[in-house]
Amino acid sequence: HEMKLIVDLMYQGGMSYMRYSISDTAEFGDYVSGPRIIDERARNEMRKILREIQDGSFATRWILENQAGRPSFQAMRRSNAQHQIEHVGRDLRAMMPWLNAPNKKTEIAESTK
Repeated sequence: HEMKLIVDLMYQGGMSYMRYSISDTAEFGDYVSGPRIIDERARNEMRKILREIQDGSFATRWILENQAGRPSFQAMRRSNAQHQIEHVGRDLRAMMPWLNAPNKKTEIAESTK
């Protein structure tokens, strides 16, 4: 649940403002650990995904998925709704009543829209 804080800080003032606002330990972690996560392999995959969007192959894949009745999409949705992070997040939010989060079992995420 720190992600919202980080994203809000970045939205407010960019990366340098976010780094100014977090602890020095977290900032140090960003410098030494971030490049290990977003490495050249990750950058290459992001470029590949951008090309798929630009050349229309992503849209084609999505159109075909919809024409088939969304079987892969629905399976991925169900699988991700059962991911451990959803269970942990629900438990954490239950301990934070000030969030006013809906006390539902991720009905939206589990729906089949």
